[in-house]
Amino acid sequence: MMKKKSISASKASLVFFLCQMISALDVPLDSKLLEELSQPPTITQQSPKDYIVDPRENIVIQCEAKGKPPPSFSWTRNGTHFDIDKDEQVTMKPNSGTLVINIMNGGKAEAYEGVYQCTARNERGAAISNNIVIRPSRSPLWTKEKLEPNQVREGDSLVLHCRPPVGLPPPIIFWMDNAFQRLPQSERVSQGLNGDLYFSNVQPEDTREDYICYARFNHTQTIQQKQPISVKVFSMDSLNDTIAANLSDTDIYGAKPVTERPPILLTPTGTTSNKVELRGNVLLLECIAAGLPTPVIRWIKEGGELPANRTFFENFKKTLKIIDVSEADSGNYKCIARNILGSTHHVISVTVKAAPYWITAPRNLVLSPGEDGTLICRANGNPKPSISWLANGVPIAIAPEDPSRKVDGDTIIFSAVQERSSAVYQCNASNEYGYLLANAFVNVLAEPPRILTPANKLYQVILDSPALIDCAYFGSPKPEIEWFKGVKGSILRGNEYVFHDNGTLEIPVAQKDSTGTYTCVARNELGKIQNEVQLEVKDPTMIIKQPEYKVIQRYGHVSFECIIKHDSTLIPTVIWLKDNDELPDDERFLVGKDNLTIMNVTDKDDGTYTCIVNTTLDSVSASAVLTVVAAPPTPAIIYARPNPPFDLELTGQLERSIELSWIPGDENNSPITSFVIEYEDGLHEPGVWHYQTEVPGSQTTVQLKLSPYVNYSFRVIAVNEIGRSQPSEPSEQYLTKSANPDENPSNVQGIGSEPDNLVITWESLKGFQSNGPGLQYKVSWRQKDVDDEWTSVVVANVSKYIVSGTPTFVPYEIKVQALNDLGYAPEPSEVIGHSGEDLPMVAPGNVQVHVINSTLAKVHWDPVPLKSVRGHLQGYKVYYWKVQSLSRRSKRHIEKKILTFRGNKTFGMLPGLEPYSSYKLNVRVVNGKGEGPASPDKVFKTPEGVPSSPSFLKITNPTLDSLTLEWGSPTHPNGVLISYILKFQPINNTHELGPLVEIRIPANESSLILKNLNYSTRYKFYFNAQTSVGSGSQITEEAVTIMDEAGIPRPAVGAGKGYSETLFATSPVMHTVRPTFYKVQPLYPRIRNVTTAAAETYANISWEYEGPDHANFYVEYGVAGSKEDWKKEIVNGSRSFFVLKGLTPGTAYKVRVGAEGLSGFRSSEDVFETGPAMASRQVDIATQGWFIGLMCAVALLILILLIVCFIRRNKGGKYPVKEKEDAHADPEIQPMKEDDGTFGEYRLFSFVSSAPF
Repeated sequence: MMKKKSISASKASLVFFLCQMISALDVPLDSKLLEELSQPPTITQQSPKDYIVDPRENIVIQCEAKGKPPPSFSWTRNGTHFDIDKDEQVTMKPNSGTLVINIMNGGKAEAYEGVYQCTARNERGAAISNNIVIRPSRSPLWTKEKLEPNQVREGDSLVLHCRPPVGLPPPIIFWMDNAFQRLPQSERVSQGLNGDLYFSNVQPEDTREDYICYARFNHTQTIQQKQPISVKVFSMDSLNDTIAANLSDTDIYGAKPVTERPPILLTPTGTTSNKVELRGNVLLLECIAAGLPTPVIRWIKEGGELPANRTFFENFKKTLKIIDVSEADSGNYKCIARNILGSTHHVISVTVKAAPYWITAPRNLVLSPGEDGTLICRANGNPKPSISWLANGVPIAIAPEDPSRKVDGDTIIFSAVQERSSAVYQCNASNEYGYLLANAFVNVLAEPPRILTPANKLYQVILDSPALIDCAYFGSPKPEIEWFKGVKGSILRGNEYVFHDNGTLEIPVAQKDSTGTYTCVARNELGKIQNEVQLEVKDPTMIIKQPEYKVIQRYGHVSFECIIKHDSTLIPTVIWLKDNDELPDDERFLVGKDNLTIMNVTDKDDGTYTCIVNTTLDSVSASAVLTVVAAPPTPAIIYARPNPPFDLELTGQLERSIELSWIPGDENNSPITSFVIEYEDGLHEPGVWHYQTEVPGSQTTVQLKLSPYVNYSFRVIAVNEIGRSQPSEPSEQYLTKSANPDENPSNVQGIGSEPDNLVITWESLKGFQSNGPGLQYKVSWRQKDVDDEWTSVVVANVSKYIVSGTPTFVPYEIKVQALNDLGYAPEPSEVIGHSGEDLPMVAPGNVQVHVINSTLAKVHWDPVPLKSVRGHLQGYKVYYWKVQSLSRRSKRHIEKKILTFRGNKTFGMLPGLEPYSSYKLNVRVVNGKGEGPASPDKVFKTPEGVPSSPSFLKITNPTLDSLTLEWGSPTHPNGVLISYILKFQPINNTHELGPLVEIRIPANESSLILKNLNYSTRYKFYFNAQTSVGSGSQITEEAVTIMDEAGIPRPAVGAGKGYSETLFATSPVMHTVRPTFYKVQPLYPRIRNVTTAAAETYANISWEYEGPDHANFYVEYGVAGSKEDWKKEIVNGSRSFFVLKGLTPGTAYKVRVGAEGLSGFRSSEDVFETGPAMASRQVDIATQGWFIGLMCAVALLILILLIVCFIRRNKGGKYPVKEKEDAHADPEIQPMKEDDGTFGEYRLFSFVSSAPF
């Protein structure tokens, strides 16, 4: 037990150590950099392990390698050093390790048989090749033998043995006759896997003297021939005639008739046999039976099913073929031979073994001094392969020691490496069926920083678009990157810049002041380097005069304008399109600098015309529609469509062409411009007419191209400016001869529907394209970049074939060839498809969140390895949700939001966050199959923001000299409230505002009693809340103290000063503005309650207006926090809503509403955010028509209620409308008044506050 515990503890510590490893350096694929960096050797090309050579040609044993410095090469033969300098027949290519053995000038290939291994070595290490076994091919002659004629009775079985000579590689066997024609094979007669020719039962037609077995040796391109074998079959009828000729009439004679026999197996013999096959190979099992009638063969797997889509039957079902076998295909396979007299069977026990195959092959490591790393070598097989390590071609047990290296089974762990730790390591995985050998180097580099981006590179971008400025770098250790603007500028920081890990500086929204010189500085402990680049921001290209819709009469002239404005340093090009295609090649179309003119317009000119303006940086376009109408006809002439042609005649009939002639009909005062010829295929599509060709109106004869296997009829249609005639009567029919298909199916695709299949689809040929009867398709496929043979199957006239048992998401080469009863179409082109996708296996790592402000954050992640995606990478999804508000602990329903980022993007913005809240997020990779696993949840918090306005402000209990104020805390505190700010001032009967008093109230208070106020005086109050970030929006209210009991004003004390001089303990949080009086504007008009409902690219703005009728409103908006000028939109009519369009998704905007002609009066600012791009698929209610209509109705109802209230208040003797507007106005924007106003008596006041219960 103690031993087991120590083992498990060591494994746990190993896992912990691997988790702490520092990732290896990424070396940029820069050719100049790669030439300068030292690198251990890497084998790039070598001959196959089992190398069979032609003994008549020179032997070339390949060994190519790369490295810095260039490696030197040496060879071993049969385990010992091979000194090529001592063998004049052997040379090595310059700057290469490839050996050339000269056989054609006297050398013998047999003398160079053996096992060869190449070593490539430089100062950083040594890489080795596989063991390359060289064997010359052999094609020996057939041994001479005396062959006796085979005399067989009709119905008996027969085996003709081939017994070819043993060659290297084994020959391909086939049977032919003296005329070199292949012998026909069938269910009765067939060739076995061993090359013998089997007859289940012989027939008289099998009698012949030229059964010849041929052996083809591909390597030597020779064919050996066995001596002809003679077979004579005696039929019962001929045997009876012979007997009758030698016996008298009184004798009883007659041979037995052909006797039917139950099946017996010719091969294999016995009832059971065994077969061993290797994983990934093709399994071939064979059963050939004798019997009369000819037996039928059937295959089953005991205790299971034959693997679907990998099982094929060949040789008339006598051979069972299973491709790409695996261990799961082991088992007992039974073949059953049956005819009407009985059956027999044979069981073949199949065992599938496996040569080693990679699970994780070791990969090269590039490390900095002091870093850690690992080499992992994992393989599988049956039996389980053994793993052994070599260092620079020497077994690691006897290799020079390296203190930074530790071997743990299939893993080598490197700790605190130094430059001397550089080496090439070999992993060998082997079992009795083969081996795998992989080289992987460890390259320890100490390099000062290098900047790969060219100096003074010029970047040009369009205004308001992103600018990406590169600083590609390399160094070891990895350098730190800093950016500066200008030669002596300060380091760039802040939310307006994004700094990428690869050194790139991103300016999300480039402005004119972004133009200038940017300096990138890279530094590590070995040095520092800098590079300057230039950025220019250009004005966008605009079409200031767009083409407009035109209606023109036929034969008239029309012109479209396209006037542009562009940056003076950019050269624009203008292209005109018609219906999204090039303009017709017609001199009637005149393209000017700013316009397109069409002369003598015809009906064909009808369509959409598009002006496209391109520069090197941007492109804009605008379109307009042209409608052509008929000109008023001249009364004296009647124009009409032509009469149909007649008297069609076919002459000059050939296999692929024919001549058609006709007589035109009356043109009816409008010249015939063309003739359209159509055809009908009476064989494939009777009654359907197809376009064949069109000829000028002056032509009445045409030579037509024909397709094979079509029953043609033709008709002709005349065309003039008015239109088309009725079709002519059909011509006589003409049937063309059959032929091979001329073309192959189009739109061939390979897309898997499941992780283990490949669905091959194509567009079938149409009937007339078949060129003959019996249309079929030969579907072929093989895995790309793998040395596999093509697998083919012939299918009926369908458009889909499913290949099962494929690896997940690997590329395949695919081709589909048409064939019919006469032969094949030309060789088809190959297309690349992929087997089915599966869900991604790996979650994105290194998820980082950068909080930009209280409502916006940026998330980064590392891309997942493409192999783990197991499909087409579609993008990444970010799931994020609010966990809780940091100012409130109330539980709430968690609503997850989803943002999708297309492609291999590794960052994204999270808009619309709530301030002072805790959030969680995770990231998942997405392919065509779905989402992969989620990354671990990442927690982040948003900082405080300004609060919303208090939920309410009520003023109650008015007395002669006091008012009670009650309020509710903000609905959205967005942080920790630190206080409330109360401002108030009196309003006298002459519409003047008194001194403004400000009071700071603790955040835990919810009511306040103001005392020592003036009696019968109106006060206006402004109330808002504060966090540490700042003050929120304010809420206003008004109230009046009551008169004294007698209704007589009290004498003023300190009249004209606004307050009495009675002593008052002034709080340090309360102060008064100087007692200057201001002349206030009338209360009306005013705009309040500006609200927004935002979607991705637009926002509904609505407001409430109080004031004179017939006001003209406008909406101003801009990007929040930007210094750019406000953009202005005029509102049509007196509506109280407006839709802002063309907004950028995921952006914060500021907005305000104003009224024209009212002294520039406008509302306070409001801030809103547009919805994020590619958000989760939820319907935006603000874009629904019913919601917009409802909001309009509510706004109209509110407006009517406000007008009614206004009228009733006027009738109630209160102060005028103008006074109310003055009283509601913001005190911070009131104009100054020179003269002093007269207020009644003001008394010092005190306040009492109470905390909420």
